[in-house]
Order: sequence, then C-alpha cells, then structure tokens
Amino acid sequence: MGSTFQGLEIARSALFAQQTALYTTSNNIANANTDGYTRQRVNFEQISPYPAAGRNRPQIVGQQGTGVEAGSIERIRNTYLDAQYRSQTGTASYWNTKSDALSRMEGVINEPSDTGLSAVMDDFWSSLQDLSATPEESGARSVALQKGQAVAESFNYISNSFSNVRTDLKDQMDNVSVKSINSYMNQINELNKQIADMEPHGMVSNDLYDKRDVLIDELSTMVNIKVDYEKSGGLAPQAAQGIARITLVDEQGAAQAVLVDPETKTFQELSVQYGEDENGMQAVDSVTFGETKIAVEEFTSKGELKGLIDSYGYLEDGSVKGTYPEMMQNLDKMAFSFASAMNEVQQAGYTKAGELSGIDFFDAGNEVYGAAANISLSDEIDGNPDLIAASADGTSGNGENAKKLAEAMRTPMDGLGNTSVSSFYEGMIGTLGVKAQEANRQAANSISLVDQADMQRQSVSSVSLDEEMTNMIKFQHAYNAAARSMTAVDEMLDRIINNMGLVGR
Repeated sequence: MGSTFQGLEIARSALFAQQTALYTTSNNIANANTDGYTRQRVNFEQISPYPAAGRNRPQIVGQQGTGVEAGSIERIRNTYLDAQYRSQTGTASYWNTKSDALSRMEGVINEPSDTGLSAVMDDFWSSLQDLSATPEESGARSVALQKGQAVAESFNYISNSFSNVRTDLKDQMDNVSVKSINSYMNQINELNKQIADMEPHGMVSNDLYDKRDVLIDELSTMVNIKVDYEKSGGLAPQAAQGIARITLVDEQGAAQAVLVDPETKTFQELSVQYGEDENGMQAVDSVTFGETKIAVEEFTSKGELKGLIDSYGYLEDGSVKGTYPEMMQNLDKMAFSFASAMNEVQQAGYTKAGELSGIDFFDAGNEVYGAAANISLSDEIDGNPDLIAASADGTSGNGENAKKLAEAMRTPMDGLGNTSVSSFYEGMIGTLGVKAQEANRQAANSISLVDQADMQRQSVSSVSLDEEMTNMIKFQHAYNAAARSMTAVDEMLDRIINNMGLVGR
C-alpha cells in the first residue's frame, strides 16, 4: 500500500508545479514588450502512478495517482508561420530596395519640372528660334550659347548624380549588407554552438532560441533562406528545438549553398565579386559563400542584397544590366546623338562673320559611353557666340541655319531608334515612371503580406496580457487548493498521531 505521508507528497508536487507555472506566467508578463520574446508555457505531467504495472504488484483496485510535475517549459512557436513570414520579408526587402533606388533616380531627373533637362532643352530650342529671327543681335547669340551650355551642364549633372548614387549603392552593398549578412550568420553559428552544448544535458534553451530566431528573421530580409533543425543528441528533451541549418535558396526554393552548417559548426562567409564591361563600367559578376561561387545571373535569392545588385548593375554576357546602368546608357546615347546632330548642322552653316563654320557646337567625345558625363561646348565656340552658325548662305541677316539647329532637336535620329531627342527622353521618363510605380506597388503588396504573416505569427507567439492574467488566477487558485489539500492531510495525520490510542490512559 502507499505511504501514510503520500498525501503530503502529492500536495507538495502540486505546490511546486503550480509555483513553476506562476513563475513562467510572471516571466511572460515581464517580457510582454520585449522584442523577439516568445511566450512560454509549462507542460504538466503526471508522476508515475502507484503501483507500477507488474505481475507481483499488490492486489489493489486500479492505480493511484502520485502527483504532478513540471515536465518542461516550452516556447509557443509555429515553424510554418515562421517560414511564411521569412519568405515574405525577403520579397518585401527586395522591392523596398528597388523602390528606394528608383525614388532616388526620380529625384535626380526631377521631371516634370521647370528645372529638369526637358525644360532646359526647351529653353535652348526657343533661344535658337529667337536667334533664327535676329541672327545679327549679339544678345540673341549669347543667350543661345548660354542655353546650350545649360543643356550640357544638365547632362553632366544627371550623369554624375547617377554615378554618385551607384557609388552609394556599392558602399551599401559592401559595407552594410554583406557585413550584416556575415555578422548574422556568425552570431547564429555561435548560438548553435551554445545550444549544442546545453541540450544534450537535458536543458531547453528558450532564451537562446529567441535570440537565434531574431537573427534568422534579420537574415531573411537580406537573402532568401530555408531553415531546418537537427537534434543535438544526448539527453536532449522533446521540447528542445535543436541546431539550425540555414540554406540559401533561389527564387524557386532550390538550395544553392549551406550558409550555417550544424555538422561542421561553421558559417560560409559572403563576398561579392565585381567585373567590368568593354567600356570599363563596373558591375557585380558573382557572389561567393565560402567556397560556393554563384554567378550573378543564377543568384535569384530575393532580398535586400538582390535588390542592391539589380539597382547597382550586374554583368550579363559581357554587358552591364541593371536599373542605373541602363538609364545611364540611355542618357549617354541621348547626349551623343544630340551633340552629333547639332554638330552636323553647325559645321554646315556660316558664322556671324560670314565664314563657313566647320567647327563643332558640342564636344561629347568620340564614343557613346560617357557622353552625358563629358558633353560640353566645344573649345572653339565656348565664349564665342559669334561663331554660332546661324546663317545658311553666309549673309549676316540669314537665320535659316539657326532654325535647322532647332529642328535638329526635334528630328528623328538613328542612334535613338529613329526618334527625336525629346521623344527619346520622354520615353525614358515614362519607362522610369512605370518601373517606379511597379516597384512601389510590389513593395506595398509585399509589406501587406509581411504584416499579415507577422500578425498570424504574433497571434501564436506573442504575450497576451489578458490571457496571462487569466492563467495567473488559474494557477494561483490551484496553488491555494494544493495548500489547502496539504493542510487537510496534515490534520488527518495529526489526528492519527496525536489523538488515536488514548483510551484507558
């Protein structure tokens, strides 16, 4: 039969178990506003009943319970919701990065406005029209020359600003994103080591799990990852989460590289390799994780890093592609074609002195690459408005060639796909607007999905003060009842020990 003091032992186990539950509830309440904290609960387990099953057990009816114990304290976490959230954060970070890059581009171009390139070119066109009407006036010539210089300076400003933004994007990629990714992987690997040292001894490292999950969430904003967990072995309890394996996956979810390896207890450091096209323009050629090199066209892992690569530029079949390089290439084509068309008309006309011009209006170099950054008034015409070839026949009052200079700006050009400079520029602005609108729409949609996934995750993992207060009352009442049970057993024992067997004394 059971011990005379079995009732006290059962009550004692209840007191300790409810006390543990109260402490866990208090910890949840204390960390209700702690970022990354996952609410915890105590798993109550029955203590083995008496008697144990066996052929030689005492012949009593059934088995008698012997109390309760706090089996484990586990986090309330849903790995499926975690995976869904991390997938969405990578996509959201990618589109946010693209949206920011396009927003900066729109700020540089500043169209439509009274100070953008389009307005400056319209002013130049108007000044040439005025010059064609009054070719002998020095004021009209000076204004036309100044407006032409303003066009060149606008090209220079836009091109140099694009180059500066590309430099900023490269710095962000190298000094922020790459370093952050390596830091996250290193910290996750170190936490894996600590967890691997604790779990085999029967410990559940809930606080370490939370820290690791926060880092994994941050890493998922940078690149698209898949997270698996491996048991640490030994005496690891059932509630132990295990060691995290982080794998880089592409857009279709296929594995490309193991970033954090629990078997070797190492992480694969990220580096970005650059190359140049035939013109010397630099762009991303590949990314390397440890010894795994991934060509840039195969690196489709959505996240901030991919957004920066697509914005800064990447090499594809020897050519530089990407948001900023493609815009800069179009700007160079526009500047080169514009300068070539103006120079052709300028050379065929006559100066104010009635001499055949034979000189260029603009100097944009001999090749398309870099034309926007280098375009300027030619050395001969700079500061000499009288050398503008306004006349078509050499007479001082003729302004037909000035009119042809103006018309050249509105004439279709082979270098621009048989469109005029103004039409080509309008097409550039329109394309930029469409891309920016798409990026903003995708960013807004993906952020909405992230918020939805996070809300679902928080509904499972976050601390609800109302629920915790309810649990506190529940465990408090259970504790009080266990104490009352112990008091009742104590009174029973007192009766047996102190008040029985007194007859006849």
